[in-house]
Amino acid sequence: MKTRIRIRPLLPLLLTLLFLPGVAAAVNSRKADTFGEGVSKNAGCIRCHGDKKAVSERVYIDPLKLGHTTHSRFGCTTCHDAITTEHPMVKSVARTTTCGDCHAAMTAEYARSPHAAKVSCGGCHNPHQVSQLVEVSGDDLNRQCHKCHSVTKITASHAKWLPQTEIHLETVACVTCHSGAENFTINLYIARKQDGREKLVPAGYEELQKLPGSKELQTLIDSNSDGYISLNELRIFNRNEVYHDYCLKTMLTPVKPTHDFKTFESRWNCTFCHGSGNQTMQTSFLSLPQKDGTYSRVAVEKGAVLDVLNAIPDFYLTGAGRNALLNKFGLAIIAGGLIMPVGHGFLRFLTRKNRSDKGERS
Repeated sequence: MKTRIRIRPLLPLLLTLLFLPGVAAAVNSRKADTFGEGVSKNAGCIRCHGDKKAVSERVYIDPLKLGHTTHSRFGCTTCHDAITTEHPMVKSVARTTTCGDCHAAMTAEYARSPHAAKVSCGGCHNPHQVSQLVEVSGDDLNRQCHKCHSVTKITASHAKWLPQTEIHLETVACVTCHSGAENFTINLYIARKQDGREKLVPAGYEELQKLPGSKELQTLIDSNSDGYISLNELRIFNRNEVYHDYCLKTMLTPVKPTHDFKTFESRWNCTFCHGSGNQTMQTSFLSLPQKDGTYSRVAVEKGAVLDVLNAIPDFYLTGAGRNALLNKFGLAIIAGGLIMPVGHGFLRFLTRKNRSDKGERS
């Protein structure tokens, strides 16, 4: 006798099995959208540590900023490997791993710097918000230094030897001079004017979102949305009366800073920056703030730094605008100035015997 299988009672179960993976994927996707890429796997930890009402400020983790980091993709327990299943009811050591377990070369370099005895890696780098250098503004870099070094003291110590101190400190990241970096770029930021044009403060994401035509922040300047900003687009932005309270702030930042923070002898020499020539200092990017607190970069046409009167007001890197014709003209002036003394001395050398003979006869 054949056994008949009744499909109808099994239908809910079959549908559940079919759609459960899709439901799980949707939940994970929603978590990723809420917390950021990579944090969905850490949802158990974020449930408490991402809630300011559930934990103290000291152990609060911003889900959006954590989701951006590479660390989040490793998972919380990769670093916090001492946490047990009884957490938080049973207190335990938070972690046994160190930064050196993954960043050995960097920590070894830092250990040789004067800073190592005074502050650990965590003094500058929050592991739950860490970003790549290209995702951080020059002001953010300097803000880390200002945690220990007050702006007043920095200004006073640099004013002893550095001309136009305040301008330098506002347009050069500290690590540009106080690390062993070799290559640099000019980063442009949309900034709001304070106290006329004396102080420029980079505008944040929410502030720029309120400006006309900022459905995507990039389109404020990159009008044709081609992912490349021309000199003309920079000029149009600066001349647009709609944005009269804003302009472009510039900062010189290293491409890859080192962690041997100290004072380098070469940085005392003005020609380190001002004699580098136009090829070195022409590379520039527009850095735009993102919702998660990082910055994204858009390439800017070469020559923006030199086009100071139209594209980037209030900024000029002396020495970066070398002109080959003027160099030749200057050499001609120097050569002309040497003709008389050198020529005169040479003629006297050739006629020395005649002068000598005249002296004997007399």
